[in-house]
Amino acid sequence: MKVRIGIGLGGVSGAELSGLVKKIAQVDVDSLWLSEQLSSRAVDPMMGMAWALARTNRLKVGTAVNVLPGRNPVVYAKQLASLAALAPRRVLPVVGLGPARPAERDAFPVPPGRRGDVFDESLVVVRRLLSEPSVTHHGEFFHLDGLALGDRPERPLDLWLGGSGPKALRRVGRFGDGWLPSFITPAEAAVGLAAVNAAAAEAGRTVDPEHFGVSIRVALDGPAPDLKALRARRPEVDPAEYLPVGWAAIRAKVEEFVAAGFSKFVLYPAVRAEALPAFLDAFATELKPLET
Repeated sequence: MKVRIGIGLGGVSGAELSGLVKKIAQVDVDSLWLSEQLSSRAVDPMMGMAWALARTNRLKVGTAVNVLPGRNPVVYAKQLASLAALAPRRVLPVVGLGPARPAERDAFPVPPGRRGDVFDESLVVVRRLLSEPSVTHHGEFFHLDGLALGDRPERPLDLWLGGSGPKALRRVGRFGDGWLPSFITPAEAAVGLAAVNAAAAEAGRTVDPEHFGVSIRVALDGPAPDLKALRARRPEVDPAEYLPVGWAAIRAKVEEFVAAGFSKFVLYPAVRAEALPAFLDAFATELKPLET
């Protein structure tokens, strides 16, 4: 498997991102990932993606994750197609069911109790628009008659999905081109991988074995500053199982996930923005050798 390790930036502002992108390119990071956080200082992931792609020549940029239900899937497909035309093979969309912050859920309105259904149909619409010259679609939520985006990616974009619950795993198997969960242990990841492959086989399709990745929160000195919030998110699991501290522990955790069948990684460093350049320098020494 081709092991690749990218960097995720959660709460980085636009002003901070503009300086970090150059540094990320200098140390030859494989990919940059931006989170969707409406009620924070974080840069919008689509705008940040466009900026980073324009400022670099090789860096791949992804969203981890864009909320899909509640978005206009036609507009979203057009944005992705435009970015892919401007930066071929460097656009990595990952979509999810809902925002990480409950307070932001109302910003992505869907009929009550139908978020999963809207997600599934939205994904079908986006995929068809990115791969077909003209789309006619009459579903429960969306209606299109002969709609064409114009220029489409020469090679269809892979649409990865987040999530780790049983329904999410079945959805990845049925509809996704890849899986990128977060806050998950290597043992849970192995079980999830098997569930995704089983759901894909049941749907008469396969998920590329190179398309299993994981987002990992990492820290360098002592516990992460948001450890209390992490414990509240998964109180049944020791955070040490999914939040390695120190470079040795980070390397070991990546190797555990590789043994479980995962080959793509997004590391979210729990460090202050001003400490990120030093983190990136150490990243080049400590983790780049793990890539294959």
